[in-house]
Amino acid sequence: MPGALPRRILCLMPSRASFAILAALLLSLPFILYSGGFGLRGLTADLSGETRFFTTPLPNVLIFGHMVAGALVTLLAPVQLLPVTRRRDPRVHRVLGYVTLSAAALTGVFGLLYIALKGTIGGPLMSAGFALYGALLLLAAANTAYHALDKDRARHRAWALRLTVLALGSFLYRLHYWVWYAATGGAGSTEAFTGPFDLFNFTGFYLPYLVLLELWLRQERT
Repeated sequence: MPGALPRRILCLMPSRASFAILAALLLSLPFILYSGGFGLRGLTADLSGETRFFTTPLPNVLIFGHMVAGALVTLLAPVQLLPVTRRRDPRVHRVLGYVTLSAAALTGVFGLLYIALKGTIGGPLMSAGFALYGALLLLAAANTAYHALDKDRARHRAWALRLTVLALGSFLYRLHYWVWYAATGGAGSTEAFTGPFDLFNFTGFYLPYLVLLELWLRQERT
């Protein structure tokens, strides 16, 4: 049929959602590579002269394991949303899902335990904001898994989207600082993370994005 080939080509072309996901992956790739590589180095080498994070064995395992698992979930959570991943081979989607959820669980648990043991450089407010982030990451991972097993596709999708927003959080935290310093030279930010911008960013790297997602999901349902 004359129009069959163009229609087939259009069907194979990535959707706007796919382009957005791929763009997010490309933007976050340098962070993923750096965080994963730095975490692996911290687990396998002596970085005592290079970073304040390298201290004693248990905190080292927690913080550098957190970095490796966080890099993995930042990479895989968006990949799981790509239509090609979900539709072409459901088994691959399922296996990657188990890996993604395991990485999210490790990221959250390791981060929370590290905060409990060592705190954060920004003090109690930073610790509270980061601990809430870790708790929400665990909540999203658990619900994504639960609704997948329950075969509730709508709820599984909604929680997977929440998980992806949270998975990108560590990258967004750093992106905020990059954009802010480029635009203002670092106004409202201090080395001790006690400036107004620092205080905002304790939760600003994930809560506003979750709110926007919830508004979009609500609009989608109506």
